[in-house]
Amino acid sequence: MRPLNYQNHLNRNPLGDISVLYVNVLLRAAQAEGVNTRDLMQRFQLSEQTLTSHAARISIPRFMRLGHAAIEACGNPALGLRMGALSRPVDAGIAGLAGESAGTAGSAIQTLIRYARLTSRNSRGIPIAAPETRRLTFYSIRPYNAFNYFVVDSVLGAWTQFLRTTTGRWDVLERVTMEYASIGQDELFEAWFRCPVQFGAPDNSITVKQDIWSQETSQAQPAMHEKLLQLCDKEMQDIQRGLTTGDRVRSLLTPLFKGETPSLETIASKLGVTPWTLQRQLAAEETGFRELMDNTRKQLARDYIRETEVSLSEIAWLLGFSNPAALHKAYKRWFALSPGEHRKQFRVNAE
Repeated sequence: MRPLNYQNHLNRNPLGDISVLYVNVLLRAAQAEGVNTRDLMQRFQLSEQTLTSHAARISIPRFMRLGHAAIEACGNPALGLRMGALSRPVDAGIAGLAGESAGTAGSAIQTLIRYARLTSRNSRGIPIAAPETRRLTFYSIRPYNAFNYFVVDSVLGAWTQFLRTTTGRWDVLERVTMEYASIGQDELFEAWFRCPVQFGAPDNSITVKQDIWSQETSQAQPAMHEKLLQLCDKEMQDIQRGLTTGDRVRSLLTPLFKGETPSLETIASKLGVTPWTLQRQLAAEETGFRELMDNTRKQLARDYIRETEVSLSEIAWLLGFSNPAALHKAYKRWFALSPGEHRKQFRVNAE
């Protein structure tokens, strides 16, 4: 049941990738809004074979463009909430089934989040569950724009729907926070989540009610839960075994760029080794820290230019360059084209 080679995914999609399980949810939501999903599938080269494969994934930028196209087609900027409403535990793969069989809602949602890596990988970070505060946090995907609002909405919406499904209750939350600024639909969001929603907050999160957190789930099955946890753990171990030291360095670099250049010492500390040991391990893989950092920036820059509408100043910040001019200089060194010229070229080829 292991996904396609994880290292290949990491090298091919440095920004991250997501299981077609979530693509199917997006398409269901779009269809419910009256969109001709066959047109979307053709436009984004999504075959029935791909959409029915448990191992298939698409890149995060491609997923965002698909969502943006669906929103433009239906005219509903809150399509992410519709995705949340139509999410089922099985749409989160084996992690969803393992969570559904947990004894309490708190244990169920923690299971879902603990094994999120089995169905999605984002270079920005990982979701976090804090049981002591009953708070579930989705990592920042700044800068926000029309291509990624729906991602936050769909994730927080899916977590909320998961709690509703496993408890049979609708009023499951105390509070919701959204990192992006209000888009003028505050009342709709509060009506859907059934609790206060704060926009322009420091993070993206939901806080679960105390009685909901401790409530027994409707599908609790201890024996099956234990078995499914074993399967999840095995798949997580398979993923970790497939990663080289270089892969681990790359996965740490991206979220640390953001306005600065991470040091060898910082990365070594996060890996739990000395800088000298890290250098030696990378040398054994015939690479080095500076080479990895430059190649990671190169891959990310190309994906940002090709797959998003993010401005050059924002890309410079995301990649840790001091200013757009520094990005421009590095980009021409990498591709013998300016970022603007390359973006135009990508647009022409896509038509």
